Amino acid sequence: MAISEKHLDKEKYEEVKKIFTAYLENKGLRKTSERYAILEEIYSRTGHFDVEQLYAGMKEQGLRVSRATVYNTLDLLVEHGLVSRHQFGRNLAQYEKSYGYRQHDHVICTECHKVVEFCDPRIHGIQTMVGELLNFHILHHSLNLYGVCGDCRAQAAALQTS
Repeated sequence: MAISEKHLDKEKYEEVKKIFTAYLENKGLRKTSERYAILEEIYSRTGHFDVEQLYAGMKEQGLRVSRATVYNTLDLLVEHGLVSRHQFGRNLAQYEKSYGYRQHDHVICTECHKVVEFCDPRIHGIQTMVGELLNFHILHHSLNLYGVCGDCRAQAAALQTS
């Protein structure tokens, strides 16, 4: 799995930090430097990551944070909608920042576990139609499509011909 690129949108991070601070205050939880370092690390990343990738990335930067703090902070961020948690068919949760990012769906390779995001406005139309038809106010959706990517199919074909 490739290490995700890093780029911090400072304006968006400050907005998310304010929301997270208000959430912590409302819940009566401590506002620690470790929690904010985790938030910043997440909002510096692009793409999906798991807990170990997040933890290792922070350690590489010399940031002192425990795995327990990473797990607990991720739970708080997911609970408040600032981070999304996904299970892409493996026994490993994947995360991604979610505040201020467009709704999207995923195609997952069952061989190499590559995750590709896509957005199709027709899905939003279906969501709206189903909500109206069944009298639901749809808050969000999750669509994951599973298959074998072109690279894995090409690799399998090359093995068959050799």
